[in-house]
Amino acid sequence: MDSDGLGRVLIVAGVVAIVVGLLVRVGALGWFGNLPGDIRIESDRTRVFIPVTSMVIVSVVLSVLLSLLRR
Repeated sequence: MDSDGLGRVLIVAGVVAIVVGLLVRVGALGWFGNLPGDIRIESDRTRVFIPVTSMVIVSVVLSVLLSLLRR
């Protein structure tokens, strides 16, 4: 990948990070992490959270975005 292509990827990644940050800030992603399949174990002294379903969604979205960027 040449420096021009790398520059584009970094700019797109920055824009995506800003958009996701804004969505989190306004509460539009409140459902994320509370999906069926996300494992949450809580006791008096311990909390464990394993976001299985949420991470599958992130993986699919990133795979689609990266395949579109490669074309």
